[in-house]
Amino acid sequence: MKDLLLRLHEFEQTGKAFVLCILTESSGSTPRKAGAKMLVFADGSSQGTIGGGSIELQVKKDALEIMQTGGATKRKYILEEDVQMRCGGAIEVYFEPFGPPLPLIIFGAGHVGREVGTLAAAYGFSITYIDHRPEIFNEFDASQANCVTGDYLAQAGKITENTRAFIVICTPEHHWDEGLVALLARHPFAYVGMMGSKRKVAEIRQRLLSSNTLSSELIDKVDMPIGIPMHAETPPEIALSIVARLVDVKNNRSL
Repeated sequence: MKDLLLRLHEFEQTGKAFVLCILTESSGSTPRKAGAKMLVFADGSSQGTIGGGSIELQVKKDALEIMQTGGATKRKYILEEDVQMRCGGAIEVYFEPFGPPLPLIIFGAGHVGREVGTLAAAYGFSITYIDHRPEIFNEFDASQANCVTGDYLAQAGKITENTRAFIVICTPEHHWDEGLVALLARHPFAYVGMMGSKRKVAEIRQRLLSSNTLSSELIDKVDMPIGIPMHAETPPEIALSIVARLVDVKNNRSL
């Protein structure tokens, strides 16, 4: 068991994606008791065991699913009902995914966008700024971020398969924000949020609905206005509200 925990530390240092599975509770007749541990890797391989057989296969399957969603969670298994094991017991497994930092893609590197990136980096996000203005990246220290210059919609079309990504939309023009919402709401990102006043959000929502661009259900996938409720006025204060929302979603999205 100590060897497994040492390996966990080694893999965490390399950034290799894996899920730690810990059998936290067991009742009745079960192959292993509480405390059993297993690491499950992105290719489906594993180290350690929580009991073998069909229950371990199901836990591996669930671990790979949780690896994509990114948040720690618990699941309970009734062995006879869930995996057709005749021993008749029940177990609870805690899943905690490890891997590379979650990507945060910020459309618009203006005053708020850059503050969001700086603050979010301190909470473990990997930052990418996208802006149509090449000179804007000379206005602040973006050396620790990935900076992309180009058309917002064209760049957005290149990231639609990144289901781990968090997206913040805060471009300098409403029409760019609206176009990004129309495009990004159709894809299963971890999170999409748009900055704006309640009036701006209502207007964008109405245009997208009346033009049949998006359904109400798809629009609701975008968190707008982004941020937790607070009396924020300055760019750093607005960024604090936004990053608080990102951290909350990151820590709760698979619970």
